[in-house]
Amino acid sequence: MKTTTTLAALMLLWGGAALADPVYGVWRTAPDDNGNSGHIRVQDCGDAICGRLIQSFDAQGAPMDSPNTGKRIIWGMKAKGGGEYGGGKIWSPDRDKTYNSKMTLNGDTLSVEGCVLFICRDGGTWTRVE
Repeated sequence: MKTTTTLAALMLLWGGAALADPVYGVWRTAPDDNGNSGHIRVQDCGDAICGRLIQSFDAQGAPMDSPNTGKRIIWGMKAKGGGEYGGGKIWSPDRDKTYNSKMTLNGDTLSVEGCVLFICRDGGTWTRVE
């Protein structure tokens, strides 16, 4: 009985890890209009993918304090298959705008795009930190 319980617990742990989306992790954003960038932790948020700003960097790459640390940057994103994500929102702190967005994962890079009405913005390519 003890072996069965241990095996079941290991299968649950392994199964959870196997279900982790490849986009999960920490990503460094492309520089914004001010040259600043940030680390975004992308993770599961119930039935969607979300991300929060965990660290900001100035134009020279030095860590800096930001009132946006801890704020939600990505929410409502869904995996579409083949490295494509969509249906979500991305908030851009430098412009204080929320965009309908999509993302494309290619190895350790994540291309981000967003639109407000018919005005679209290339969010650049983010690189995986962890």
